Amino acid sequence: MKIILLGYMGSGKSTIARLLAQKLQIPFQDLDENIENDQQMTINSIFENKGEIYFRKAEHLIFKQLMSSQESFVLSLGGGTPCYANNHEFLNGESIVSFYLKVPIEVLSKRLINEKTTRPLIANKDTLELKNFIAQHLFERSYYYHKASHTLDVGEKSPEEIVAEIESVLI
Repeated sequence: MKIILLGYMGSGKSTIARLLAQKLQIPFQDLDENIENDQQMTINSIFENKGEIYFRKAEHLIFKQLMSSQESFVLSLGGGTPCYANNHEFLNGESIVSFYLKVPIEVLSKRLINEKTTRPLIANKDTLELKNFIAQHLFERSYYYHKASHTLDVGEKSPEEIVAEIESVLI
């Protein structure tokens, strides 16, 4: 079984995926880490030196490779992954369960304001610009995020509570 976590940046995908994989005793995969290993560059460097289009092509190829493997794992996607190159078509299928971790704009902006240096898309935004940027992105990406098998309103829940909620769906 492949369990895919998707949602906006700062929604806790990687944290939750790591915990869930540990609990289920199956491998954890982080799409961004896979891209960095493949490209031998950080995500920031890829965006800065090669551009977003190059990044999205690499992202699609690696996502496609992961999804074609026979291995079971918990996969954390990048925030934009489902929205490009028909990647949303990989969110459902035989032995695939996907979860959209839905987080309110206020919570996302609080989390992301302190992470601007590691997030190329928001690096130059002040607090108001960040909120507007998140709102715009969530509006644009909503269609793709809702292609997940399940939507979980995670808001201010702890990682452990979210993992327990996902486990209850998997049973």
